[in-house]
Amino acid sequence: MYQAIVFLPLLGFLIVGLFGNALGAKASEYITSGFLVIAAVLSWVAFFSVGFGHGEVFTVPVLHWIQSGGLDVSWALRIDTLTVVMLVVVNTVSALVHIYSIGYMHHDPNRPRFFAYLSLFTFAMLMLVTADNLVQMFFGWEGVGLASYLLIGFWYKKPSANAAAIKAFVVNRVGDFGFALGIFGVFVLFGSANLGTIFANAATFIPAEGAPQGAAALTFLGHALDKQAAMTVVCLLLFMGAMGKSAQVPLHTWLPDAMEGPTPVSALIHAATMVTAGVFMLARLSPLFELSHSALTVVTFIGAFTAFFAATVGLVQNDIKRVIAYSTCSQLGYMFVALGVGAYGAAIFHLFTHAFFKALLFLGSGSVIHAVSDEQDMRKMGGLRKLIPTTYWMMVIGTLALTGVGIPVTVIGTAGFFSKDAIIETAFAGHNSVAGLAFVLLVIAAGFTSFYSWRLIFMTFHGEPRASHDVMHHVHESPPVMLVPLFILAAGALFAGIIFHGAFIGEGYAEFWKASLFTLADNHILHEIHELPLWVELSPFIAMLIGLALAWKFYIRSPEMPVDLAARHRGLYAFLLNKWYFDELYDFLFVRPAKRLGSFLWKTGDGTIIDGLGPDGVSARVVDVTNRVVKLQTGYLYHYAFAMLIGVAALVTWMML
Repeated sequence: MYQAIVFLPLLGFLIVGLFGNALGAKASEYITSGFLVIAAVLSWVAFFSVGFGHGEVFTVPVLHWIQSGGLDVSWALRIDTLTVVMLVVVNTVSALVHIYSIGYMHHDPNRPRFFAYLSLFTFAMLMLVTADNLVQMFFGWEGVGLASYLLIGFWYKKPSANAAAIKAFVVNRVGDFGFALGIFGVFVLFGSANLGTIFANAATFIPAEGAPQGAAALTFLGHALDKQAAMTVVCLLLFMGAMGKSAQVPLHTWLPDAMEGPTPVSALIHAATMVTAGVFMLARLSPLFELSHSALTVVTFIGAFTAFFAATVGLVQNDIKRVIAYSTCSQLGYMFVALGVGAYGAAIFHLFTHAFFKALLFLGSGSVIHAVSDEQDMRKMGGLRKLIPTTYWMMVIGTLALTGVGIPVTVIGTAGFFSKDAIIETAFAGHNSVAGLAFVLLVIAAGFTSFYSWRLIFMTFHGEPRASHDVMHHVHESPPVMLVPLFILAAGALFAGIIFHGAFIGEGYAEFWKASLFTLADNHILHEIHELPLWVELSPFIAMLIGLALAWKFYIRSPEMPVDLAARHRGLYAFLLNKWYFDELYDFLFVRPAKRLGSFLWKTGDGTIIDGLGPDGVSARVVDVTNRVVKLQTGYLYHYAFAMLIGVAALVTWMML
């Protein structure tokens, strides 16, 4: 069963990638979508049998892979609760995105290539989440990077799509370099890349307090590090990889630009693949991160700052997909805060619920874009509520889940109410030095999230139409093949929290997660959040209400207020609209110097020095000499007679002397 879950998407990619043009677009769509639906159903079977069963961690061998010296890496699938949770997320969302794409990409002439890329993306993510060793994880890690490049730049004739794909690829290479160094460091410290061996030795790796440290465990940048310092450095390097894939500041700049790909790609990247890879990796390696409180403190701070930063930028964006993209960036920050304070179950629970409502919002926005003739600027929408009512209510459900609507101190609420509020509460209960700051930033971000989410709903669906009469005349509801995936995701956005919160973060926590997460810190944190002051439990709910009220005031009651506010605070508005000028800063610090260096090496180094003194210089001298020699051959008889006389005179003179 597990081999089928992992390799059916690969089979779909190979069949359609190699023979898609011969099979035709329809067959390509049905083959890849059919395989993904089967994989998704099997994933749910695995989820209930492993998560709610009594089995321990086990591996499913695939083949022998690398054997070199002390490195012995086999390709095997590690199956535990964390794995099956990720299988459900990846395959369910990917199957729905495949089905949705049948309608959304209906007019695209390159559908076989698109569906092949989608299946490749899914397979790469499955390779990552089922990895039994760090080398296999890195293989999947790079696979999702490659597939994201192909999908973001799918419309390769658009210069903006090419630029966005390259940007995503390059920024992720920065993070991947750190991840690779982290893997090397783990191998040096533990002598193995296999997760089972690493986890078995992690518990006794750090000497007890007061015990002699012994020899240096690792040399990094010329510094000999003891075991504690070495573990901190290795964890920070691993986290650097997570920052790239999961778009944490300062490696977040690629995520909004990824909107250049087709909307189903955005849903897949933001909900189930790519950006969840970093969160999964930290949760998987939680036994290592628990050995370095310094690294966990950094994770908490970066997550909290990213959640706040992305929420501020989302307040003023006008592209419907970019608003949701910055929302993803912000929600990932929440997940990293939970990881940083040791609440690994809460982080994965939010990843799980977030997949439903974020995929719902992206596919819903795709339905809007489909209805208004590919327009993405919310300033050119409005008044769509009665024209596309099904899409409207699906977007409202996604917004209710994202903003965490529910009744505090009860078990009634949307998916985000359970998972996001749990993270805010764990931040308050956390014991590292920045947990208090993280709590404040997350509550503020919750208010901002509510504001920009309802702003999107009000600007898009309410008020007077701002599109042209021709566009409004052609507004139409999406076909059933696009709406059915929205209904399924809406059910998850509404009920996933109610159904699963007990297992993920409640009384059934230990029985559900078993040995797949580092449970000691989790149990401690989850016990404490049941004894928090009432005002802490109410704070995200109050922030959500404030954000909703402000959005209603600004965009329904007094639509002129945002314009006046932006005019009075031009500097702040420009600062947020330009995303805190991160792109401009990177352009100044890295892009322009790199271009100047490249231009110098090209023009001066290659052109002037190498070519000038080398091939071009030698050929120029040969041509110069031959041009001069050629002038001696004039073709006139008297010139040759004169030369002969000069020669004879010279010869006679030489003989006389």
